[in-house]
Amino acid sequence: MNLEKIMADLEKKNPGQPEFLQAVKEVLETIEDIVNENPRYEAANIIERIIEPDRVIKFKIQWMDDKGNVQVNRGIRVQFNNAIGPYKGGCRFHPSVTEGGLKFLGFEQIFKNSLTTLPMGGAKGGSDFDPKGKSNAEIMRFCQAFMAELYKYIGPDTDIPAGDIGVGGREIGYMFGMYKKLVGEHTGVFTGKGRGWGGSLIRPEATGFGNVYFAEEMLKTRGESMKGKIVTVSGFGNVSWGSIIKATQLGARVVTISGPDGYVYDPDGISGEKIDYLLELRASNQDIVKPYTYEFPNAQFFEGKRPWEVKCDVALPCAIQNELNAEDAQNLVNNGVMCVSEGANMPCTPEAMEIFLKAKILYGPGKASNAGGVATSGLEQTQNAMKLNWTAEEVEAKLHQIMINIHDACVKYGKDEDGYVNYVKGSNVAGFIKVADAMIDQGVI
Repeated sequence: MNLEKIMADLEKKNPGQPEFLQAVKEVLETIEDIVNENPRYEAANIIERIIEPDRVIKFKIQWMDDKGNVQVNRGIRVQFNNAIGPYKGGCRFHPSVTEGGLKFLGFEQIFKNSLTTLPMGGAKGGSDFDPKGKSNAEIMRFCQAFMAELYKYIGPDTDIPAGDIGVGGREIGYMFGMYKKLVGEHTGVFTGKGRGWGGSLIRPEATGFGNVYFAEEMLKTRGESMKGKIVTVSGFGNVSWGSIIKATQLGARVVTISGPDGYVYDPDGISGEKIDYLLELRASNQDIVKPYTYEFPNAQFFEGKRPWEVKCDVALPCAIQNELNAEDAQNLVNNGVMCVSEGANMPCTPEAMEIFLKAKILYGPGKASNAGGVATSGLEQTQNAMKLNWTAEEVEAKLHQIMINIHDACVKYGKDEDGYVNYVKGSNVAGFIKVADAMIDQGVI
């Protein structure tokens, strides 16, 4: 495999898409050996095929705001690979949404979904629409207009979207209602649905729960556990919330959250009513964390900073891509961090990742450690297909086992000669082999 040529050709085809190029390079660097050792992958041109999305669907969204003004946004759906199952991946509503960003997320989703062992392909979608500051009526009209275009390309056996940044239960409800009206059937085309109409218990918490379960499995390899550990968390959305709940349940003390305005340090730990308050804070639509210190005066707010300067045992970056850079990583290592588990998609820059791997700390990449969300979405699909509703305990038990299985696969393919487990390599190789073998089995179509 000629990595330099592949990346040069990919950059020519995808100019101005650094996140996508970063994600592809990271994967290819870690699977290079397995590809070179298996000539059938080269013979079938798997690499060039797997880095090119099956299709990128773009469409215009026209909707009317509360003042009667017509607004225009762009919608995109990247259907990347369906070798092992229907396309599966969230929808993101945020001004920062771009085609390159969604390609990055869709590409990562291929391997993440493969790791779950559930039959799901990789996709991602969204719009540059910003729900913040919009009324419920405006959000409903936008979601309906969005779905009036997207419905043509999705279905329970074709492509199953879910929520993501800016897309929660409210938005999914509006989109599902429009889909149902347009196609005339009530099917499990969305995951993250309301619990009363096909949704699964613990779905909102699932990504955070899975992230902590993965961290716990990593810690076990060194005879450790979450109990008694000091944990720093970034963000304060669903992933952060779920991570804080589960880390606290396992006996850890979570001391930070963060937002675009800075981070909060609470030395007493974020637990009990403080966790409940995070839901109120998130629902306020202010997208800031400073008000936490008004409710809990022992906490301190650090404006414009990230929480990675705080001494901790375990760090859980749960906000957004590339939020943790080389300087942050070095701070964490210098302060004795033993485990970093990514709750967000690619929150660590390549330079930060290199520092963690060089220091041989336990480092869980997002495609493995944050796979709990899409795994639980897959479990929701199963419940819909079987016309069943599992209890929260049943869903969480299945999620926990899936995260254990993902960890085991990473260890299988990522253990170095000195015994150190490179979870980046392990997750990429494990995810790649399943998808690549399926592509070969199905021929060139």
